[in-house]
This record gives sequence, C-alpha cells and structure tokens, in this order.
Amino acid sequence: MSTGSSTEADTGLDPEAVKRHRALFRAVARRKSPRLRRTDITVTDEKTVRRAVKAAALGNAMEWFDFGIYSYLAVTIGDVFFPSGNDTVRLLSSLATFAVAFLVRPLGSLFFGPLGDRVGRKRVLALTMVLMAVGTCAIGLIPSYATIGFWAPVLLICFRMLQGFSTGGEYGGAATFIAEYAPDRRRGFFGSFLELGTLAGYVAAAGLVTLMTSTLGSATMTDWGWRVPFLVAGPLGLVGLYLRLKLEDTPAFQKLEEENGGGERVTGETTELKQIFTTQWSRLLLCVVLAGAYGITDYLLLSYMPTYLTDQLGYDDAHGLLVLIATMVLLMVIITFVGRLNDRVGRKPLLMAGMGGFAVLSAPAFLLLKQGSLVAVLGGMLMLGLPLVCLLGTMSAALPALFPTPVRYGSLSIGYNISTSLFGGTTPLAVTGLISATGSDMAPAFYTTAAAVIGMIAVACMKETAQQPLEGSPPSVSTKEEAAEIVSSQSPEPKF
Repeated sequence: MSTGSSTEADTGLDPEAVKRHRALFRAVARRKSPRLRRTDITVTDEKTVRRAVKAAALGNAMEWFDFGIYSYLAVTIGDVFFPSGNDTVRLLSSLATFAVAFLVRPLGSLFFGPLGDRVGRKRVLALTMVLMAVGTCAIGLIPSYATIGFWAPVLLICFRMLQGFSTGGEYGGAATFIAEYAPDRRRGFFGSFLELGTLAGYVAAAGLVTLMTSTLGSATMTDWGWRVPFLVAGPLGLVGLYLRLKLEDTPAFQKLEEENGGGERVTGETTELKQIFTTQWSRLLLCVVLAGAYGITDYLLLSYMPTYLTDQLGYDDAHGLLVLIATMVLLMVIITFVGRLNDRVGRKPLLMAGMGGFAVLSAPAFLLLKQGSLVAVLGGMLMLGLPLVCLLGTMSAALPALFPTPVRYGSLSIGYNISTSLFGGTTPLAVTGLISATGSDMAPAFYTTAAAVIGMIAVACMKETAQQPLEGSPPSVSTKEEAAEIVSSQSPEPKF
C-alpha cells in the first residue's frame, strides 16, 4: 500500500495485512477522522469474548431446544391439552398452538429490537432469557385438559405467545452481541458458535425426547413424562441469565454511549422504528430475503425432514429422528471450520456456496432419499446438510454487518423475525401442502431450489464485510500489538 512517501516495504506488512489496514483506514474515513489513532481501536480480551459467545449461544440453544421438544411432543401435547375425539383434530390444534409463537415473534422484535439499541444489548438479552425460560418452564406446569378443562389450552396458548414474544428479541440480539464483541478478523469464527448453539439445542431436544419415549413408553410420557423436557428450561435459563449478567455491554455499544454523552439515547421507540423503516429499508429488505432463503433451507432439514421420512418414506419415527441427529452432530463438528473459512475467504463465497449447493443438490438429494435404504437416506441428508452448514456458519456474522451500530439490534431483529414468520416457520406447512396439491413427493426439493435461487440473487447484492469493522463501530483487533501495527503503518495523510 502506497500512502504519501510510505511503501509496503516501509511498513513491513504482507499484502494481506495491507488490505486489512486499508479497509480499516476507509472505515475511519467514513467516520470523518483523517487518521486512525490508538484510542480509535478496540482491543478485545479473548476470555471476555469467549464468555460473551457462550452467553449468547446458550440463549439460541434454548430457543431451538424449546422448538424441538414441542415439535416432537406435538402428538402427546395434543392428547394432554385438547379434548378427546378425532386424533387429527387434536394434532392440528397442537400444531396451531405451536404456530402462534411464530405469529408474535415480529411483535417481539418490534419491542425488544429498538429497546436493545436504546438501553443496551446486555439488559435486553437478560430479559429475553428470563422470559424464554419462564414461558417454557411454565408449559411443563400447566394442568391437563382432564383436570382444568378449557383453561388448559388457553394457558398453553398464553405461554406459547410469551415464548414467541421473547424469542423475537433473542436471535437479533445474540448475533449483534457476538458480532460487536468479536475482533474484526475472527467475527465469522465466533459467530459460528451461535448456530452451533442452534444445533446443540435441537440435538439435546431430539435426544431427550427419544430417550424418554423409549425408556418410559407412550402411556407414561402422556401421563407426566412430557413435562420433564419443558421443566429443564428453568435451570438452563438461570445459567444463561448468570452468564449474561456477568458481562459488560458490547464495546461498540459502550462507544456509542460515550459519543452520546455517557447515557442512554433519549430517542423514543417510535422514532427508532421510523428510522429503521425509512433509512434502512433497502438493507432491511435484503435481510428479509437472505434470512428467508436461509430459513426455508434450515427448517426444511432440521424441522420437516423427520416428518418427510416418516409420512412419505414410511420410516419409523425413532429411526428418522436418529438419522437427523447423526446429521446434526456432523454439522456441529464442521460448523466452526466454516466460520474460520469465511473469515479468510469472505462471507459472500460461503453464502453463495450454500445457496448454490441447495439450488443444484436439492433434487438429487430427494431422489436419493426416496431410495429408502439407510445408506441412501444418509447420503441424501448429507447432500442437504453440507450446503446448510455453509449458511449456518456464515449467516450469524453476515447479517449483523448489514446494519450500522445505532440501529443494528432493532433492524436485524425485525428483518430476521419477519422473515422467519413468513418463510422459515411456514416451511413444514408449505411443503406438506405442495405435496398434497401436486401429488409429488419431490415438491420439497423444488420449493427449496426456488428459495435458494432467490437467496443467490440476494447474496450477489450484498457487500463483502469479512475482516472489516462493523459500520458505525471502531475497528476491533485481538492484541495491542496488532493495534500498534495498524497505527504505525499509516502515513500522515492517507490516500485511498
């Protein structure tokens, strides 16, 4: 990099370091600072970053733990909370109650998102953790329909709404929390742990339900066993709350507070929402499309696939679930490597590989699944799992970087949850309806392919953000030596 009389040889930096530093200089220039000072750079503490990642990932794990236990206990919950009679009606009632949580998620994002931008990420994430734990644990304490009649499903719906409302502020806040704590060069790696929590929560739920069902039997599960997975959320919530309260707020938010005079911003929630929808509408739309394509592929594999294996291919319930667990464990092993890789080569190549993989491999994967043998099913699941892990390991670093710091929590929460409610959460229902309407069990493949193609267009429209500071935040590095190297490598008057 040549700036004034300085040369790359003068700085002693390799070409990759020069590129990173040029990106940092540009970020400072956007902040109308002619020169990067040492105090402009955030030096992260490795132990603190890891604690922040654990605290954020645990909440995401709880969200998917709740999702998993309700999904796989849907038949049992229908028996417990709804009047006896038609089995199909009871199951549909149970699933409709499950869907209620998705309907209120956008409302939660509209409340918690702007609040997190105003009072801080830490406070709001602590609140959402408490509400999630209370909602999930309370479901395990509701008396059955046989005991209190009409009030049983009413209470179930109320607590499902509480879960959905709190979840509306969870993912956006957790992704923002990790992104703002992580150093710029390792944001993808640390962000991948958020989705590692997703997989861990789902594996824990699927494993616990499978173990208890096989051990206790259906009658005991209907009697009292179904309550245990829900009650587990209580202790998990306390652990997550402790971890979150032990941390300071993110360096980026603390810097924002300093720039605003050391206190909370005085803008109201209505003003912040107006700012998000008027100044960030194009980025919000991009977030909705990206998260929508991602959500469809995600929910197809992690939520709908056991139903597909059972209803369409005649697999035993437990066998289909075990195949999914094995696939998810493999993805857990791979996901942090994907995080490291997108830090090196960029977010867009990994996202494009994931979307492109679904566009090309969905049809062959479902053709393989239809063969029915264990080897064929595992092969088909792997063909879907590898593109998904490219998205899982990258999206949690890419989405927060779409928005500037002052409105990051709110914008990401709103965009992500609108998309999840419209597209991700409706995926099982949509593909089931398509199979019924078309008579083809290949309908899920075509649905996923269409979503992936749209996702590829969205990826092509986004900017590359790997190894760059978050917009509106100071550069973030891992060591004081790296910060000093960046400062010393500057010329008096940088030219870009």
